[in-house]
Amino acid sequence: MAYREIVTLKNEDILRKKCRPVTVFDDRLGSIIDDMVNTMRRADGVGIAAPQVGIIRRICVVETSELYCELVNPVIVEHSKETQFGAEGCLSIPGEQHNVVRPMTVTVEAFDRHGKPFRVTGSGFTARALCHEIDHLDGILYIDRAEKE
Repeated sequence: MAYREIVTLKNEDILRKKCRPVTVFDDRLGSIIDDMVNTMRRADGVGIAAPQVGIIRRICVVETSELYCELVNPVIVEHSKETQFGAEGCLSIPGEQHNVVRPMTVTVEAFDRHGKPFRVTGSGFTARALCHEIDHLDGILYIDRAEKE
C-alpha cells in the first residue's frame, strides 16, 4: 500500500489550482486512486481530492457510512433547495472545523476508474462530503464557504 503526503495550507497555491479533466483511464489512474484511498483512510478522512496529494486532476474519493465512490471528472448536476448547516473539517487544514451551508441532497455524474459513467445521489453528511471534495477540484476550500465567525 502506498501513501502520499497530504498537501496543507502551507502549499495553498497547489490547493487553489483548478484541476484538469482526466482524459486517460489506465492502470496509472487506478494506482493514483488506490494511493488516495490509502492516504485518506490512514488520515481517518471521509474524502480526499487529487490536489490534496499534489495531483491537479479531477479525481476524488468519498467514503461515508452510506457510500463509497471514486469519482473521476465529477459534476454536480442537481442539488436540493433544502440546505444543511454544520461543521466541516479538511485533511489539508488539520485541527480546524468551521460551519458551512451545503445542499441537503446532491446528484453527481462522474466516471469510474475504467471510464464508465455513473450517477450517484447523496443526502445529509454524504452530500456534504461530495460537495466538499468536488469544491477541491475547482480550487475552493471549505474555509471559503465557512460562516464568518
